[in-house]
This record gives sequence, structure tokens and C-alpha cells, in this order.
Amino acid sequence: MTAAEPTTQATVTSKDGTSIAYEQTGGGPALVLVDAVLHYRRFSSFGGLIPLLAPHFTVYHYDRRGRGASTDTTPYAIEREVEDLAALIDRAGGSAFGYGFSSGALLALHAAAAGLAIPKLAVLEPPVATEQDRPTQAAFTAHIVQLLAEGRREAAVDHLLTSIGVPSEAITAMRADESWQAMVEVAHTLVYDSTISEHTSLPLLASVTVPTLVLDSQGSGDDLTGMAATVAKTLPNATHRSLAGQWHGVPDDLLVTVLAEYFIR
Repeated sequence: MTAAEPTTQATVTSKDGTSIAYEQTGGGPALVLVDAVLHYRRFSSFGGLIPLLAPHFTVYHYDRRGRGASTDTTPYAIEREVEDLAALIDRAGGSAFGYGFSSGALLALHAAAAGLAIPKLAVLEPPVATEQDRPTQAAFTAHIVQLLAEGRREAAVDHLLTSIGVPSEAITAMRADESWQAMVEVAHTLVYDSTISEHTSLPLLASVTVPTLVLDSQGSGDDLTGMAATVAKTLPNATHRSLAGQWHGVPDDLLVTVLAEYFIR
């Protein structure tokens, strides 16, 4: 970070009393980043993106409830995570652009559907299940619950990564560095993201009227790109773009160019 792009760490209190930790970086219109499953500030796909966004936006990057420095309050409900975002947007001045990745994109779409002050939204490869897939999603959630009840946190993380198609060599690499332990520490939140997936329906997407940029990577498989296409087709005010990239990801320098053009134009 440069002197012109300071980072401030703080917390905001959600409606149910949960403390949400966040970092504020840069200057310009507010942009809230919503992390994917198992991701938070300690282990996030946004690490390289934030310095590139900071010259254009005031970037808010937060630990979703139950992760990192944020606290948690049971029982879990998607509405509580939406309230977390509402509190952060209020702290940002009452309105903020939103960018969500993967299951974080689903949460961002729930927030937009709930009417939060998000004038524009961008999402990268939101994993929306079809009606035919819902029994499989429910079985996945039940298995994760069972593994966690048995205290098998590593097995739960491994099951998630394998199930969503993370290449085996990537999982091996994760096991060899600190990212593995970072994910294991928040394994209990796997149920949260799975719950969001189960409750993201086409009627809910059809209720999201804010302008939304739906992105996918040309390096992803047909399942991820197909889900992105479904989301774009269902949202009433969406633009769909496929970008050069790797499996379930786009290079930060390309992504920041696309996001800055979309939000600021």
C-alpha cells in the first residue's frame, strides 16, 4: 500500500450484536467485497485485487461471521449475514457497490434481493444449483454437518474442495502451506455457505433488479460457466462477460480493469 492508499482496521456491530471485523482501503466510491466459502481476510482471493482496486474505490473487505476476527451468533440464518452486509454498507456511508466471488456472490445476490443499498453489483461464477441438483446439495450439507459433529474438520474441508472440483494438485498444494490451517479453522462455516446455496433459487434471482455484471472465466469448466449463464439469464438487469482466466478465477489486473469500467462509467 502507498501513503495515498491507507488501510484502516475496525469493527461494526450487526443487528443481532455480532461484531464484524473489516479493513477499509483506498479512496473513491465505496465497494464491499464478499468472500467465498472458507475465505476471509487471512486467506482470501482478494489479497492481490485490493491494492489494484484502492486507487479507484474505498474498498471494504470484511470477515464474514464466524471467520477471522468477526464473532458469531447462533442459530445461523442467511438473513443475519445480509444484516452484516447492511451494517457494513451503513458504515460505508449508506450505499456501496458490491463484488462477490463464488458463494460470496450468492450472498451478495441475497443482499441485493433484500433491498440493501447496492446501486451496482458484480459477481464472479456464482454456483447456483438447479432444481434437479437440490437433493444433492441437501445431502452435501448433511454430510458436512455429520463430519463437523464428529470433529473431523479437515475431512469437511477436503470434502468441500473435492466436491466443487478443485484440482487435486491444488488441494495438495494447499495442504502444504498455511492456507490449509486457515480453512480448517473456519470449517464450521461450511454449513453457512451450503445453506446459502440451498436457498438461492431462480425466483430469488429474478427479484434482483439492480444492474449486475455476471462474470465467468474461460478457463473454468462447463458447470461453472453454465451456472454463470443461468444467473445472467435469470437476473432482469444483467450483463454477462466471459474473461480470460484459469479454473474458477480471473487475473487480478484484468478483473480490476473490468470492475472499474463497470462501476465507475
